[in-house]
Amino acid sequence: MRDRLKLSPRKFEQLVAEALDNLPPFFQEKLDNVEVLVQPWPTPHELRSVGLSRGHMLLGLYSGVPLTERTHAYNLVSPDTITLFQGPIELVAGSDHEAIREQVRHTVVHEIAHYFGISDERLHELGAY
Repeated sequence: MRDRLKLSPRKFEQLVAEALDNLPPFFQEKLDNVEVLVQPWPTPHELRSVGLSRGHMLLGLYSGVPLTERTHAYNLVSPDTITLFQGPIELVAGSDHEAIREQVRHTVVHEIAHYFGISDERLHELGAY
């Protein structure tokens, strides 16, 4: 198994906040009714909800109504959520703090892309993987 640097939850949350703060202003201004959360690991329900096959890890998860699907009737709804999973991100990144920072940034951007209505298939086409 790959070596893993385990950050404190507070340190990990600081990396998430840094990734959000470093988004271009245009994207920051468009974020509306979305909450960014950190969990240690995804639940079995979350893994099933995305159809993740055995041997794959879930680093982040967007849940909600993407901007491209919101209509005039979109109001008085609970916030969308973007959840980052600390354990899997640390496992993928290994024992390098900068690699963890980069993986957090990449995961934040990936999940925000889903918030903006960009599918995994389109992200593949754009070379985001």
